[in-house]
Amino acid sequence: MPTIRLPRPDRSIESYTLAPPRGFPARTDRPLTRIAFAAAHMVADPLANCDPWLAPAIDWDRTIAFREHLWDLGLGVAEAMDTAQRGMGLDWPTSLELIRRSLAAAKARGGVIACGAGTDHLPPENARDIDDVIRAYEEQIEAIEALDGRIILMASRALARVAKGPEDYIRVYGRILSQVKRPVILHWLGDMFDPALAGYWGATDIDAAMDTALSIIGDFAPKVDGIKISLLDKDKEIVMRRRLPANGSGGVRMYTGDDFNYAELIAGDGQHHSDALLGIFDAIAPAAASALAHLADGDEAGFHDILAPTVPLSRHIFKAPTRFYKTGVVFMAYLNGHQDHFTMVGGQESTRSTLHLAELFRLADKAGLLSDPDRAARRMAAVLAVRGIS
Repeated sequence: MPTIRLPRPDRSIESYTLAPPRGFPARTDRPLTRIAFAAAHMVADPLANCDPWLAPAIDWDRTIAFREHLWDLGLGVAEAMDTAQRGMGLDWPTSLELIRRSLAAAKARGGVIACGAGTDHLPPENARDIDDVIRAYEEQIEAIEALDGRIILMASRALARVAKGPEDYIRVYGRILSQVKRPVILHWLGDMFDPALAGYWGATDIDAAMDTALSIIGDFAPKVDGIKISLLDKDKEIVMRRRLPANGSGGVRMYTGDDFNYAELIAGDGQHHSDALLGIFDAIAPAAASALAHLADGDEAGFHDILAPTVPLSRHIFKAPTRFYKTGVVFMAYLNGHQDHFTMVGGQESTRSTLHLAELFRLADKAGLLSDPDRAARRMAAVLAVRGIS
């Protein structure tokens, strides 16, 4: 196995020898007992002649190929979400083009896909009132539904800015849910992922916010497939999923977005479980699919044996400032050969330190996630050399 020189927090350099990969299958054919979406990243075009801070440049072929990789593993794709740098480099026109291309690819591949609809084309500072937010949501939903896309109703920075209390959220979501063609997945993203969403649902207290969200879901349950919450608080998620209308088969689903505690939340407590809509499933897709296959076979011990080593990696990738987690997700794709460069839209590859990337490499190796250790070591060494470590 290859050995590489990696920096340590004390500024020393260690010789690190990689372990053999676990060799997860590249395809899953058996039906799974959990619905699992991977929020997929996008692959930048490093040779585009543009200012990367101002104009997104996408390698469409590699971006779609990565989604095909996820579908082959039996995972669904959550498209144009925050993992794809929505609101952090990916604008609405490019998001819609991404959605259009991914829907076409999903149809050809037989893949499951749901697409993010939000209000990000309306700058929060330009939102004068609730009606502006409603019109912005309607515009994106209409565009996605025209392509026969399924909706993930993303949290709105503009709504968080102009709403005066829970009643404004009830008005906006009531208006939107009354119009959608098919049941949607609601999206509750905590302010650790996006500080502009602080106080969502009209309250800074999580329990009060949850009451408002559950009230909306209860009033429009036939229009709600489920809710994805990303609060990084497993106890709050467990409380909420117990209160969802008719939770279970045919009811409103809880989609965990908890990148710290996903394994135990997906496994469940014997009465309730969470399905998944996770950014970390982009980075650990082969392990996630293999673990879910074990769970479908009734092998919960095998499920945890695979996922338990991935949790330290996920907690590292999503550590504060959590909104910079996309850098770690793309770095994993680079290490595992899904793209030939470590370049991101908006120069986001610079949001994590050299030490952060070195520890990510160690944790990915310990979880058996580096599919080709020689390639991963070469690529890690190349990144370190650019950052002054040879």
